[in-house]
Amino acid sequence: MHQPLSPEQIERLARKRAGAKLGWYMHACIYVLFNLAWFLGAYFGMGHHRWTWFPTIGWGIGVVLHGVSVFVLGSSSGLRERMVARERERLQREQSRLP
Repeated sequence: MHQPLSPEQIERLARKRAGAKLGWYMHACIYVLFNLAWFLGAYFGMGHHRWTWFPTIGWGIGVVLHGVSVFVLGSSSGLRERMVARERERLQREQSRLP
């Protein structure tokens, strides 16, 4: 079902996957550093504000969804491969029905 990949294809895929993971790690680090500064500023400078939690929660949801897209649904995901195979089969069936 799967064709072997050439060394160039392996290199390209490895770089793509590593880039996606590195992007998530950078996103998570920026999230932690920014929110640490945010809460320290709120605690020492501006006083306690409940609203500071809302951007943190929203951005945290974004970081989690980004992680899911990279580590769970990424190009190495079996789910994605199965979905692509199903779509390919469906398109081939539709093509074979055409006159």
